[in-house]
Amino acid sequence: MVRALHYKEHHTATRIRDAAIKLFAEHGYAAVSMRQLAAEVGVQAGALYIYIPDKQTLLYDLMRDHLEELLAEWRAMPKGDDPLQRLEAFVRFHIDHMLARPDAVFVAYMELRNLAPQNYVAITALRGAYEHELERILRDGMQQNLMRVPDAKLTTKALLAMMTGVTGWCREGGRLSRERVERIYWKLARRAVGA
Repeated sequence: MVRALHYKEHHTATRIRDAAIKLFAEHGYAAVSMRQLAAEVGVQAGALYIYIPDKQTLLYDLMRDHLEELLAEWRAMPKGDDPLQRLEAFVRFHIDHMLARPDAVFVAYMELRNLAPQNYVAITALRGAYEHELERILRDGMQQNLMRVPDAKLTTKALLAMMTGVTGWCREGGRLSRERVERIYWKLARRAVGA
């Protein structure tokens, strides 16, 4: 029988996850010890194992949750029927989502190498599902002669790399507002697909 977590336990589990994302993004997964994570949360190292079985499971859970949230939010969003409308919606959504959680994005995209083989397969499948959403838009645009790209899969990866890179330089209160960044990226993406 699984027991329900009390508020205090849930709060501690959330603090562990938040601290792990921060530390993994700042120092890298391999460099962060369970003792360091416990100190960040303010608990004894042994207490972490009440909430997580091990560091690998924690990394996997953080990456899985980030990608599942990304997919669910995208799929729930109104997009329009036209491939160009859907592409603009995707570009704006992706940038907005990435900028709202830069540490989680860094961990989800840069720590793949530290996943155990079975976890790697599961996470790359989720990433592939998200990439397929953009690829479908490009293929629909090509089919309707609204877009011209030499290879939909490669263009998908190039666009995602360009858009995800925004987390490396764009900051709140910077020279460009988030809306302006989204507008510029939409123009760049539109040109990249020949529309």
